[in-house]
Amino acid sequence: MLELSFDDPEQLVTVAHALSTRSRVDILRLLVSQNLNVIEISELLKLPVSTVANNIRVLEAAKLINTELLPASRGAMKVCSRNYDDIHIALNQEKSIPKGDIRVYEVDVPIGHYSDCEVVPTCGMANAEGMIIREDEPASFYHPKHISAQIMWFRKGYVEYLLPMEIPAGSRIEALELSMEMCSEAPNYDNNWPSDISVWINGIEIGMWTCPGDFGDRRGKLNPSWWLDWSTQYGLLKTWKVDREKTTLDMEKVSSVNLSQLNLDQSPKVRLRIGIKPDAVHQGGINLFGRQFGDYEQNLVMKVHFVPEEEEGAQA
Repeated sequence: MLELSFDDPEQLVTVAHALSTRSRVDILRLLVSQNLNVIEISELLKLPVSTVANNIRVLEAAKLINTELLPASRGAMKVCSRNYDDIHIALNQEKSIPKGDIRVYEVDVPIGHYSDCEVVPTCGMANAEGMIIREDEPASFYHPKHISAQIMWFRKGYVEYLLPMEIPAGSRIEALELSMEMCSEAPNYDNNWPSDISVWINGIEIGMWTCPGDFGDRRGKLNPSWWLDWSTQYGLLKTWKVDREKTTLDMEKVSSVNLSQLNLDQSPKVRLRIGIKPDAVHQGGINLFGRQFGDYEQNLVMKVHFVPEEEEGAQA
């Protein structure tokens, strides 16, 4: 049995993240009585192999499953097995929380609330009621109606957001975290359509993720009824985290960019850019999903983990 408590908050957060989607829970359920490889799991859950592989990496990082490469008829295959039959989470603590504990400042930003953009067709945006701008017309991205967007897409370029940093002056920032649902942008959809999507904070590229495709093999769980079946349907929820040592994507290191390089204490705002670099190998575009489209009921979310100045002093 896996025991979790507030004594190890990082492990608690890691496991909670791994259990936060139905797909990963379904994978654990399949592994109750048998070991399976990635292709077998993909067939049983009717999910793309790329999606299953991403979910397997998250479960493996949380130590909920083991994977082993075994010989196959063509090369090797990754076989998955479950580590635990039970998980116990202890949320009650008799001792008081000590001063100096990390606090979290969170901002929930609708995807349409960008402050700047530069996009190339194919491009467009919609909300739960319908299309809100003229499709494949970049000038429409500057129309005030863009603030109501719940899904938007473009083949090349970027969108940029200004996010408030309302934490007490003098606080020590321990980590900055960003999460969003996204995928590539292909004509209609194409599950095999790679795209090199980069994320910048205050002008510094924190890392690049190659999205495997533009997913449309099934309807997105939150999509309104008017949305066409042959269009993009859902994305993958990606979580970037910058701490004092590195940047991770879904708990795997993607770059050596750390907090000291982002100049977060020099401005009351954070400048976030999401886009495709002009020299990217895979110019596959971007779809961004709000809380009313795709599979995840959330907007773009920023979390700042910090210790207030007075508590930092008391701890010292």
